Amino acid sequence: MLVYGDRMREEKAGDVASGIAACLARVAALPAGLARHAELVAGFIRMAELAQGLADARFAARGMDERDPESEAANRLLYELAGMVGRSWDSRFCPQALPAGWRDRLDRLATPERIAVKDAEGHAFYALYPEAYWAAARASRLGPGTGVIGIRSIGTGLAAMVAAALGAPPAVTVRPMGHPFQRQVRPGPALSRSLKASPGPIAIADEGPGLSGSSFFSVADWLGEAGFSPERVHFFPSHAGPAGAEASPSHRASWARASKHVIGFDDLVVHASTPPHRLEHWIAGAVGKLDAPLRDISGGGWRAVCHGDERDWPPADPALEKRKVLAEAGGRRWLVKFAGLGAVAERKQGVQAHLADQGLAVKPAALVHGFTVEPWIAASPLADAPAGPDILAHLARYLALRATLPADAPGASPAALFAMAAHNLGAHFGGDAARRIGRALGDPDRLALRPCNSDNRMHRWEWLAQGDGRLVKTDAVDHARAHDLVGCQDIAWDIAGAGVEFGLDPATTMVLAGEVGARARRAVSAPLLSAMTLCYLGFQIGLWSMALARQPDEGARIAPLLKRYAGHPALDMLRA
Repeated sequence: MLVYGDRMREEKAGDVASGIAACLARVAALPAGLARHAELVAGFIRMAELAQGLADARFAARGMDERDPESEAANRLLYELAGMVGRSWDSRFCPQALPAGWRDRLDRLATPERIAVKDAEGHAFYALYPEAYWAAARASRLGPGTGVIGIRSIGTGLAAMVAAALGAPPAVTVRPMGHPFQRQVRPGPALSRSLKASPGPIAIADEGPGLSGSSFFSVADWLGEAGFSPERVHFFPSHAGPAGAEASPSHRASWARASKHVIGFDDLVVHASTPPHRLEHWIAGAVGKLDAPLRDISGGGWRAVCHGDERDWPPADPALEKRKVLAEAGGRRWLVKFAGLGAVAERKQGVQAHLADQGLAVKPAALVHGFTVEPWIAASPLADAPAGPDILAHLARYLALRATLPADAPGASPAALFAMAAHNLGAHFGGDAARRIGRALGDPDRLALRPCNSDNRMHRWEWLAQGDGRLVKTDAVDHARAHDLVGCQDIAWDIAGAGVEFGLDPATTMVLAGEVGARARRAVSAPLLSAMTLCYLGFQIGLWSMALARQPDEGARIAPLLKRYAGHPALDMLRA
């Protein structure tokens, strides 16, 4: 099934450098404490994006990873910021001096060159804190003679944290290429010579391993061919689990034997030995002294504390959910949810605050180093009943507002959406379903999309009905920038989603589209809406088929959902 996607965005190197400079200036002006540390981490992550983008630009020009002055200057500044982050963490957020000459050094990197950068998934979605790699390196007993290799993208910053913690030279980075399950690295002659000349151990830093671990193994295999014994190679992954199911038997065996150094989120933050590092301490700083221990409600745990019968709540898949906890303070309950580190969380909080000002979402109370804190809403999900005029009016108002929210990154193109729908529906229905869907969708170039900050999560269960009858949209800020291939889409995507999820017939869906278009002053055509409905169904069938494979215990909830999607009238052509 085609569900996930990695989206790059193009920016001028100078714009990225200017953003880093502004961030570091704010760091310098803030007092000691968590807010200053969080701003420093945001600047560090942005600097990692700049270093990654510059290295990838050089890789594209040469066809290999090689040493060059500009990339090394960026990696040196990133390394120094990593040391700042680590020392700030170790000192319980005491101020650290900014790197010498940091403004001039950023100015030299602020070229008009366009670079491709991306939000690092671990920092944006999976509560992967760079401080964890600092702590893991400190506990590894490796020394300053270690050579450190980062795997781009996210490994650029993670390797800098490892190198700075060890007092080793700044890390070098590589970009594995090829099939996702069979990646290979292409180090150039000078880079190869410098790594081969390293007398000490080699540390490799990245997120993962994922399904195949091929990014880690591409570097390890190359080191083995270069004469490094397995005992000299150390891994810094994001979890302590085994290599994924798509890894070869030999790679799974070597991973089991390898030296791995991991500090997980729970050890770093939830169960931290020092109070300033604990999540509960961060939350208490926002809402006051906690009345009870935090309760982890991730991965469907929220169903046990929601109103109504837990059996009526939707399926859950931990892979689709952000880390979240329930806090109690001042006689109130608070939802604390991971929103991302750095600018990504600030953007999400801004969107949620704007929706809340219009009475359409819950107003966030605080943002504490990657986690949003908002009041817990004691309400029930919408009943599975035909949508009446009041609900349709609310949907129109909500979607019209979403249509005016600018897209901050491009989503999947019509061609990519069409390919996804044909593949997923073909896999689900078999036979010639893919060909039929492709024929029904036609030429993707016939459609002109106007992307916005779409919701991408229009399921009934995302709408809470409060006691006074008002509806509140939950989970309204994460999915246009989620780790999937959809991204920011034309508002037609959300209208199609509302039509599917609320069981609207085609005529009523077009009425909704007309009302949204009139309010937002952007027409939604019937051909566009029809195409987006097929793509939406293809995506949801792919998404929940993968969820069912991961979570068979959720089958009683997921199977009826898949049956409903597959039975949608728009797919009657596949049952003929």
